[in-house]
Amino acid sequence: MTGGPATVRIRVVPAGLLVLAAAAWGWMVTRWGGRSAMPGTMGLGLAAFLGVWTLMMTAMMLPATTPVAALYARTITVHRAPRMIVFTVAYLLVWAAAGLPAYALAVGLGRAARLPPAAGTAVAAAVFAVSGVYQLTPLKDRCLARCRSPIGLLLRYASYPRASRDLRAGAHHGAFCLGCCWSLMVLLAAFGVMNLWAMVVLAAVITVEKLAPAGRLVAHAVGIASIVLAVAVFWVPALAPGLTGGGGVTAGI
Repeated sequence: MTGGPATVRIRVVPAGLLVLAAAAWGWMVTRWGGRSAMPGTMGLGLAAFLGVWTLMMTAMMLPATTPVAALYARTITVHRAPRMIVFTVAYLLVWAAAGLPAYALAVGLGRAARLPPAAGTAVAAAVFAVSGVYQLTPLKDRCLARCRSPIGLLLRYASYPRASRDLRAGAHHGAFCLGCCWSLMVLLAAFGVMNLWAMVVLAAVITVEKLAPAGRLVAHAVGIASIVLAVAVFWVPALAPGLTGGGGVTAGI
């Protein structure tokens, strides 16, 4: 059995999110695919940086979010399409807002990249270490658990007032995703904010963490790997092309 019309309409939700993510990936590849792993803000002002950042988050985060969106869509009986648009926009607004501290961090790290090589390497080690340690914390585990098993969240969303439910649900889930994944996004500072190879790998890690049966173990393995990189970068500065110059590492795909 393939299910009735309602089931078909619900299946449109993850398909639509994947199409939106694919469109964002297409824009990133065609617009930035030939550029090197550039340090800092890539020469962008705040508004342009936030626009690019939001497209990056659309590309990287929506594929791993489709199962939750599909479950949420099942709780909606009327006006499903516009309400899911509100849910998705609210989710992405959380990540767009995260672009503000990301911009400030990029400005600071861009300046660090112009310091003597030893200083840039030390900053890269700190970035790897911060990311790795957070991956191993109970807070990371808690946020990841909410993303992996969202039934409790869906029950909470059902108690929200109807007028604001979709907006609050999307923003609330976005906040848990931010708590789960910010440490991975920080790695882009070391690899280069627009390093497309790094984006692809990190998007794959995010998807595996959230959807694979061994996702929690993968999160811990990535944390340990980041801590190892924090040490290894002193011997191989090219591991952090966004902060050390990288020896010609490219972002092209």
